[in-house]
Amino acid sequence: MTRTSEVRRWAATLTVCLGLFLLAIDLTVLNVAVPDLHTDLQPSMSQIQWIIDGYALVLGGCVLATGSLTDRIGRRRAFTTGLLLCATASLLGALAQEPEQVIAARGAMGAGAALLMPATLSIIHQLFPEPELRRRAIALWTAVIGVGGLTGPVLGGWLVEHFSWRAAFWINLPVAAIAITLALILVPESRAPHTPIDWPSIVLSAAGLLTLVWAFIESPTHGWTSTPVLTAFGAAALLLTGFIVRQHHARFPMLPIPLLRIPSISMGAAALALMSFACFGALFVVTLYLQGVLGYTPWQAGVRTLPLPAGLVLGAAAALPLGARWGNRLPIVTGLLITTASFAILATTSATSGYGHLIAFQAVAGAGAGLTVAAATETVMGATPGEQAGLGSAINDATRQVGSALGVAVQGSLLATLYSDRLSDRLTGTDMPAQLARAATENVLAPHTLAPRLPSPTREHLLTAARESFTEGLTATALLAGLVTLLTAAAAAYWLPTRPTHLHPQPAAPAQPAALNNL
Repeated sequence: MTRTSEVRRWAATLTVCLGLFLLAIDLTVLNVAVPDLHTDLQPSMSQIQWIIDGYALVLGGCVLATGSLTDRIGRRRAFTTGLLLCATASLLGALAQEPEQVIAARGAMGAGAALLMPATLSIIHQLFPEPELRRRAIALWTAVIGVGGLTGPVLGGWLVEHFSWRAAFWINLPVAAIAITLALILVPESRAPHTPIDWPSIVLSAAGLLTLVWAFIESPTHGWTSTPVLTAFGAAALLLTGFIVRQHHARFPMLPIPLLRIPSISMGAAALALMSFACFGALFVVTLYLQGVLGYTPWQAGVRTLPLPAGLVLGAAAALPLGARWGNRLPIVTGLLITTASFAILATTSATSGYGHLIAFQAVAGAGAGLTVAAATETVMGATPGEQAGLGSAINDATRQVGSALGVAVQGSLLATLYSDRLSDRLTGTDMPAQLARAATENVLAPHTLAPRLPSPTREHLLTAARESFTEGLTATALLAGLVTLLTAAAAAYWLPTRPTHLHPQPAAPAQPAALNNL
């Protein structure tokens, strides 16, 4: 391997990481834009959750299917096509005039992201067959997606304050154009042997996941025991059961079950999913707390989430030496336990805690997440055969994105339910007009909007009651997230092998991808 060829490999890696950074930012860039969106388009609370969650939901629901397609149609082609779809959907989102149009645009962006995301990791897998170099490239990949997702609120806050929420869509267009151009120049094309596409599995998996998250998001609006919600949960169970049965009997299954029987893949994927469930759900709740309780502007709130990505970068860097020396189980379990400790900190938040309390939570949570995600990603990809790199990447991405979508849906729904119930109780018997009281309980950001209309004693009572109700909901979500990460740590310590399982042979000397010779 010449010096020039190695530089080209890293240049190609940085190119796919640029597309990945755009994808990651879009996961959270609208989190702090909720007040601006609410003022402009007047969405309901469930519509806000769909705007925030629809991107990750479609990404998670479709990425398994697109991961298998990536290996067949070409990884570079999937990457550039996904970016083009994201850019087109972003244009439509920037021009939207109704909440439903924003939701549709976010869903279409998620479909584009589902096409490009597995391509990023499978391209890296093909570029770096050497375990040590691949470990470094995956650590970079982990840092990029983590920092992108967690600094999304910072960028979103700046764009909202200087322009509007629409700028969060416009910014995607030039970045996508640059990434597509560089990919066509620097990234070698690669693909796996052709096999038939399992269309029934694609439909069953996407429909099942979409239905499941719909049930969680709509539960506070319709009621957890209402007919639509119970029907949706039942339909999701049937669809996902049908998907699993299909994988056992299909000649060319979308998700080969033998892969999931490998502890390194199944437990690594589970760790990614449940860590994402805990952290992305918490990030959604914390950004609402910063604006709805502490009263920060979008930009101020976004900047105050920076300790989380800072901790994540440090955690991902620490996973490299730990994994190389002790295997990936140690950083995965340690990271999960550190994250559990961070949720114990968050659970002690009170209505008067202030921002300082959140700094410790974010720094500790970021370090734990970085350790876990970097090591778990390498565990999954290291155990995946090279010809199924796209599928291995899709398993990694699907579990992460489904975990993120469910984290926002479940924690957001739990917060909304508890906040509404507690605030309604606290406002009962006061002299606050019934219509305003009802509006305050339906949206966690409403009290700050409604307060100026009220006389001083009533205004102070509303704001105090809203802060107390919100922090009670936040405590419940933190305890739930902490329990999830603690149980995941125990499962990982029990089931993960000390050293990763490699199903594909590792070359004794660096192997140069053939396509690089043509660059």
